Amino acid sequence: MPPETYRSYRDLPPVAGITSVPEAMRLGLSIDDCVGRLKRHHWALRRLHQIFIARLTAEPVYELKMGFSLHAHYCAEHAAAWRKRVGEMREPPLGLDQVPHIALEIYFDEILGAPDTETLLLGIYGHALPALRVALRRHMTETNQLVDHPSFRICRFALIEIEEMIGYGERCLAQLLSREKRLALAEWLESLNRLLRQAGGLDGSAPEETGTPERQFSKTPAAYNPAPRRDERFRDSYNMGVHAEVFLYDEHFPAPPKTLMMYYKRLREIDVPEMMASIIAQTPGQPWDYYVDMTRQLWDEARHAMMGEIGFVRAGIDWQKFVRVNFTWSLALNTQLTPIERHSVLYFIEQGLMPKTGKRFEWEVGVASGDPFSAMIQDYDWADEVLHARIGRDWYVKQMGSNKAATAYGDQCWSKVLIDWHSYREQGLTQHENWWPALYREWCRVHDEEPDPAILAYATSYATARADLKELSSSG
Repeated sequence: MPPETYRSYRDLPPVAGITSVPEAMRLGLSIDDCVGRLKRHHWALRRLHQIFIARLTAEPVYELKMGFSLHAHYCAEHAAAWRKRVGEMREPPLGLDQVPHIALEIYFDEILGAPDTETLLLGIYGHALPALRVALRRHMTETNQLVDHPSFRICRFALIEIEEMIGYGERCLAQLLSREKRLALAEWLESLNRLLRQAGGLDGSAPEETGTPERQFSKTPAAYNPAPRRDERFRDSYNMGVHAEVFLYDEHFPAPPKTLMMYYKRLREIDVPEMMASIIAQTPGQPWDYYVDMTRQLWDEARHAMMGEIGFVRAGIDWQKFVRVNFTWSLALNTQLTPIERHSVLYFIEQGLMPKTGKRFEWEVGVASGDPFSAMIQDYDWADEVLHARIGRDWYVKQMGSNKAATAYGDQCWSKVLIDWHSYREQGLTQHENWWPALYREWCRVHDEEPDPAILAYATSYATARADLKELSSSG
C-alpha cells in the first residue's frame, strides 16, 4: 500500500492525535543526537537555576527577588524532567554533572558574574533564555514526534514557562536598562554570541567555531554574597520595634486588627528566600531532588511574602509608608551559621508552626477577623508549611538520624544566633520605631472607623514589650 493512500478508521485522528502519518514517517534525531541535545538543555536549566539562587539574596529590588524565586523553581523542576528523560535513554551513567563544553561553561559563568542588576537581567532574559527557547523549538521541529514524544512533550511544557520568564524579563529590561547601558554592553553581548558559536550553539547542533573561549566578567570567579539587600522602599531594615507574635497570641487583642499583623508576618517572609538561597547555594553535591524540593520551599516563602503585600494593598494600606520590614533574621543566619546550621534552625522553627498555636491558630484568626482574604491566604500558608515539614524530614532529619536529634541541634544552633537589638540601636542603624499605632490609625481611616483608644494603648505598650528578644519566627 502506498503511504499516501493509507487512511485511519473513518478518518479518525491517527497516531493518537500527536502528529500526522507523513510526519510520523519522517526520520528525526537519533538517540545519540537526542541525548546530546537533552544534556545541553539540562545544563542550561541547571546553570540558570544556580544563577537565580546565587544572585537572589543580595539583589535589592523586591520584585526581582520574587521573580528570581519563581524562575529558580521553574528551572529546578524542568531540569528534573530532563534528568529523568535522559535516564530513560540507555544512558547509565548519565553524565549530567559533566560540563558539556568549556565555552558553554564560560557562557554561564559570564552571566553569573555580571557586575550589576541590569547586566544580569540582560544576560539571563535577553540572551540565555532566548537561546534556550530556540534550542527547544529546534528539538521539537527536528525530532520525530512519535518516536521521541516524551522529549517533545517536556520541551513543549518547558516552553510555556520559558516564554513566561522571557516576557517577565523583557518588561523588567524595558524599565531598568537604559539605551546607553545597552549600547555599553554590546561588546559583552557579542562575546556571549561568540561563546555560543564556539560551543556549537546552546544545544550543540551547529558546527563549532574555532577560537579560544575568553572570559570578561568571570575572570575572577563569582563569590556568593550572603548579606541580604533591600531597595529604598524597605526603610529601616534593622527595625525590631514591633513584635508580631506578641499581638497575635494575646487573646485580649481583637481579631480584625490582627489581620494587619498577619499581613506583616507574611510580607516579612521575604527574608526566608534570602536565607534559603544561602543554604542551596552553599550546599553542593546533593541529589537533584534536594534542589527541587528546597527551591520549591523557597518559592513558597516568596509567595507568602507577596500574599502579605497583596493583603495590604487589598486593605487599602500603603505598606511602604507604614510598615518596617527588617532583614535581621536572614542577615544573622547567613553570616553567623553554616549551611547545615541554617537548615537546622529553619526546621526547628517550622516545628513550632505545626501545633495548635501555630498555623491553625493563624488561620483561625484569619477566619475570626471577618476578612475572607486573610482566611484564604492563611489556609494556603498552613498547607504549604505541612509540605515544608515533609521537605525538612526528607533532607535534614534523615541526615541527622532522628527527629529528636534534628530538633535538638536546631535548638542549639538557634541559641547561637545573635540578633543584637541594642547594638543595632547603639550603632545608629535603627531607633526601633514602634510603627504599629500609625498603621492601625491608617487602617481605621481607610475603613472609616474611629481608632479604639484601648487598642492604641495596648499597641503602644506591647509593641516593644519583647522587642529585645529574638523574633520567635521569621519563617512563620
